[in-house]
Amino acid sequence: MHCPFCRHGDSRVVDSRTSDDGSSIRRRRQCPECNRRFTTVETASLSVVKRSGATEPFSREKIVNGVRKACQGRPVSEDDLALLAQRVEETLRSNGSAELDAYEIGLSILGPLRELDEVAYLRFASVYQAFNSLEDFEAAITVLRSERDAEAGSDGRAVSEGSGSA
Repeated sequence: MHCPFCRHGDSRVVDSRTSDDGSSIRRRRQCPECNRRFTTVETASLSVVKRSGATEPFSREKIVNGVRKACQGRPVSEDDLALLAQRVEETLRSNGSAELDAYEIGLSILGPLRELDEVAYLRFASVYQAFNSLEDFEAAITVLRSERDAEAGSDGRAVSEGSGSA
């Protein structure tokens, strides 16, 4: 690490602390040449391997932009989209891999998006999973309904025919 003041090629770490969310490390450093102190922040970088084989840095903004299209006209705020992107990034980082396949990222979006808005989930899934027919949509809707009914049943609420909305 070069000193930002005298450009000396070395520095000594005086103090290290992790950030509140644990995603970065703040280090206080001291230059052995000019004795001035400076701070660095270190984060682990994530790379995305695209279908073409090209690699690019991970971007939360790309997740937000992709999901925003699926959420058009839905009651989903920008804050909701930012939280979803944060959740997806945390999930991906917890896997421990520095390189991620673009397909893995899409799969990790599906769960949080489904919890946020089922219609947006279906829109995103239809493109991401390449739905080709009405049957693909019907199958996805059937799965959503059965899982929602199972959750309602496990909550102790009675599920009856004709109640609830589709």
